[in-house]
Amino acid sequence: MKFELTVNDIKQYLYCKRIVFFHYLMPVEKKSTYKMEHGRLMEEKIEHLEQRRRLKRYNLNLGERIYHLLINSDKLGLSGKLDMLILSNGEYFPVDFKFTSGKPHKNHIYQLGGYALLVEEKFAVKVNKGFIYLIPKNDVCAISLTDEIKMDILKMLEDIRLMIKNENIPEATIHRAKCAECEFRNYCGDVF
Repeated sequence: MKFELTVNDIKQYLYCKRIVFFHYLMPVEKKSTYKMEHGRLMEEKIEHLEQRRRLKRYNLNLGERIYHLLINSDKLGLSGKLDMLILSNGEYFPVDFKFTSGKPHKNHIYQLGGYALLVEEKFAVKVNKGFIYLIPKNDVCAISLTDEIKMDILKMLEDIRLMIKNENIPEATIHRAKCAECEFRNYCGDVF
């Protein structure tokens, strides 16, 4: 069995590798940011609304929704809690709710790809597409989940494991604006 990582680690690693480093190698008490707390509250509201809506916004006619799907893979050494899974006409579509403005970023797309890998293994299906629900805009973005994205994710999981095993602190993100609301801001000494 591989050292288990979470799908959230994929998102965080692309956002700033140090977040994953601190999470596993320097487990300190951290505060949830405003964006994290507000996002959680908004996800609950959206889930309630989704239960009453049709699947038209996903360009699907009929289907079943599964909320808060806990899913893991010993083979991949990966686990996560998927916001929503849509089953429609024999196809499986992971849906991740995001409290973000603008379009989905690479870290959001790869997190969705991580969920796709888990769904593929659990249900023995191929997942080619998923959705990111942008909460503030009340908009849904269809995301093509290519084999290239999935291979990048598998490589990334190995890179994360190697970073943790060797206890190598990575470079901080070059986008310093990200640091302003980081839950590890107080521990990332050379950033400020």
